[in-house]
Amino acid sequence: MNIANWVLLVVTLLFVRFSDGSLSSDGFSEIPKKFLDFAKRQEVVDWMVGVRRKIHENPELGYEEFETSKLIRQELDKMGVKHKYPVAVTGVVGFIGTGEPPFVAVRADMDALPMQEMVEWEHKSKVPGKMHACGHDAHVTMLLGAAKILQEHREDLKGTVVLVFQPAEEGGGGAKKIIDAGALDNVKAIFGLHVSPDIPVGQVASRPGPLLAGSGFFEAVITGKGGHAAIPQHSIDPILAASNVIVSLQHLISREADPLDSQVVTVAKFQGGGAFNVIPDSVTIGGTFRAFSKESFMQLKQRIEEVIIGQAAVQRCSTTVKFQGDGKPFFPPTVNDKDLHEHFQIVARDMIGSQKVSIMQPLMGSEDFSFYQEAMPGYFYFLGMKNETLGKLESVHSPYFTVNEDALPYGSALHASLALRFLLDFQPKISSSVGKQHDEL
Repeated sequence: MNIANWVLLVVTLLFVRFSDGSLSSDGFSEIPKKFLDFAKRQEVVDWMVGVRRKIHENPELGYEEFETSKLIRQELDKMGVKHKYPVAVTGVVGFIGTGEPPFVAVRADMDALPMQEMVEWEHKSKVPGKMHACGHDAHVTMLLGAAKILQEHREDLKGTVVLVFQPAEEGGGGAKKIIDAGALDNVKAIFGLHVSPDIPVGQVASRPGPLLAGSGFFEAVITGKGGHAAIPQHSIDPILAASNVIVSLQHLISREADPLDSQVVTVAKFQGGGAFNVIPDSVTIGGTFRAFSKESFMQLKQRIEEVIIGQAAVQRCSTTVKFQGDGKPFFPPTVNDKDLHEHFQIVARDMIGSQKVSIMQPLMGSEDFSFYQEAMPGYFYFLGMKNETLGKLESVHSPYFTVNEDALPYGSALHASLALRFLLDFQPKISSSVGKQHDEL
């Protein structure tokens, strides 16, 4: 074979490898670092910081995120990213890529919390009694940052990335409304993150399997017969009954739950009476319960109701038990897909190095990202913000919570890299018949 033919053969083989996506996938390890470099460009950082601070100054509660949604749509329009609105009241769903299968989604939550910000700084919340105390302003910003990265590299996408800007994560079950709206019917996988003040900036942590607990709320009104505290024999004391209920509820964990199957029952509400010498007619108690499997969660729910009714009856009281409230759904456990865990590990290590990617213990907190995981494979992880030189960061849901904006480029680049790599890896699994269906979202 002469030199000319040999060169022609090599070029032909390279073309074949590029055309079926395999070379792009094999050579992907440098892409996450390139995406991170892109996200760290000063003009990109300045833009993200500006967006995040604008959202932070104007917090909106669940299903009220109209101005946040408007800002998101304006930024997507500037990038030339197609989107749907409204989805689930205030949600926005964007699309980058071919518009055809496979579809992979990346999600950010938009809502703030009903609390007064106590941090005095230039971009403090302008809305009394409302604050982004859980980092959702950063989450939205990082997904917009990922959109900018992906739009710049849209010619490399072998499918479609779906950008999910979701309302009402804080108890409102916005993820369930997104699913119920059919917005993600053909999506093959979904990724999400949460900022963490306990993990160093530039590092990530997660785990396969159960990551966060399923959670629910209960409230019970225990009714007796009021009267004078000096003659309790003429009354039926609901305070005594409620006290016995609370102690018995703790026995569900210490004596009925498997010690290796972590569960929690906490009574955090106790209201009854207003005088030192009057036994009230009724007492209201309420709290939360959590577990890492749906089976344990439903068993715990059943036993909570039985214990409250039974223990109240022992003290001659009647009771009504309600779960949740205002139509809010139970949050299922957040369970990470094991294949997506391997995918995440590869991408994150390529970007920041294996020493900065850790396996964490499960947490009893909950996340409505779990609703997506019931409908499709999903993966949720935590992104570090801690920087010792800047001082201690307060925990989420604190009025003193702050965001280390140095984390923004990492979240944006990880979002983009996870989505791009998933589409490349998914290619060999797509049959020609699926490609001809032209499925749409």
